[in-house]
Amino acid sequence: PKVISIAHLLWCTCNMLHRRCSPIQRSRYACNKFLNICAQAFRDDSVGTTDHVTRRNILLGWAALGATAPAKSVTLEEVTPETVAGGLSLLPPREAAVVSLFARNTYSIANIVDVALQGRTAASPEVDVPEGNGTGFVWDDEGHVVTNYHVVLNSLKGLGSDPAGRGGGGAAARPKVAKVTLLNPTNDTEQTFDAVLVGADRTRDLVVLQLVGAPPSALQPVQLGSSASLRVGQQCLAIGNPFGFGHTLTSGVISALNRDIRSQLGTTIPGGIQTDASINPGNSGGPLLDSGGRLIGVNTAIFTPTGSSAGIGFAIPVDMVKLVVPQLIQNGKVVRPSLDAQIASDSVAQRLKVSRGALIQTVAPGGTADKAGLLPTRRGLSGIVLGDVIQVVNGRPVNSGGDLLAALDSLAAGDTVKLQLIRSTDQGLQEVVLSVVLGEEK
Repeated sequence: PKVISIAHLLWCTCNMLHRRCSPIQRSRYACNKFLNICAQAFRDDSVGTTDHVTRRNILLGWAALGATAPAKSVTLEEVTPETVAGGLSLLPPREAAVVSLFARNTYSIANIVDVALQGRTAASPEVDVPEGNGTGFVWDDEGHVVTNYHVVLNSLKGLGSDPAGRGGGGAAARPKVAKVTLLNPTNDTEQTFDAVLVGADRTRDLVVLQLVGAPPSALQPVQLGSSASLRVGQQCLAIGNPFGFGHTLTSGVISALNRDIRSQLGTTIPGGIQTDASINPGNSGGPLLDSGGRLIGVNTAIFTPTGSSAGIGFAIPVDMVKLVVPQLIQNGKVVRPSLDAQIASDSVAQRLKVSRGALIQTVAPGGTADKAGLLPTRRGLSGIVLGDVIQVVNGRPVNSGGDLLAALDSLAAGDTVKLQLIRSTDQGLQEVVLSVVLGEEK
């Protein structure tokens, strides 16, 4: 019975090997089994118990070896799995659209390095990117490039009241402030150019540079969109040079609109776009695009406890950029209307229990607000007396300081505006209406 069970096991093993194993595997396993059977037969024979069943067992082993003859050698091609060719046509439509979007816009992206504080040109994860390494984008076919003011801040320091060199001498008198690298669309090679300052707007954290000696073939302007029709939840994409890693694409959604952005320069930029697309140091000045590849904002700030992206980034809306950049190209600066008054930040206003409106904190002596009779926040005998709180400008509601700045951006110096405000008096709060002739921002 013992040898019969071994023979039965061999028969089952041979059948299994034929069904599930490769020829080489079948030959190896069958040979091992047969050798074991022969060894058993020799042991039985040594004690005189070899019988016809054992002999039949050996014959079955020979049969198994015959049925599983060694396989022929195989080639590398025969054992290499078949691969499926890739390509844009095999991607889902949404992914294919993003790939095409990046391919169209990557040639508009500029890597900008402040010449006064040379940043590294190659990515090195062990080293922090210094201030002065950022992103920009090609504005037109004349070689104008737009970026953030703070990206070239070190070069702009000490340039005086005429940083763009508009006092005489033309473009030759304009200071060189940056090295700008573009990817040439004709051959996909990087080209670096000197860039001179055309105009600067510190209030909105924007500058315009002009490339020196850039051929038309290297210039691919970005397509402009609109920020007026944006909706929370729609897809957006950012392209830039975070930590020096050039032409990096990240995506996300518009998380909120009409945020007041506190820029690195300490100014407040109204109407900002909030996004969860990853924005890191080096992305500043780069484009925020909609799903059609159109410019909807300029990435300028992040909210983070660590210095890197925490999913809360902010961009200057493109409609504001479209107002500022033409003035910078034409005049080198922006002539912006002003009340000659400092507006309290929203956090200060909330601490003073101002729930709605723009609280006037101080007014410039002899300035527009002072001449119009607007009152600042001051200290009285009973404590702090709130300044005037502007709630309406020319019929447009004002709920915060950012709303006031946005309302003034649509006006010009010399315009007369109608202000509706709340004033604190000894008799309580009073509604006051004033007409004010706007001055020019200094």
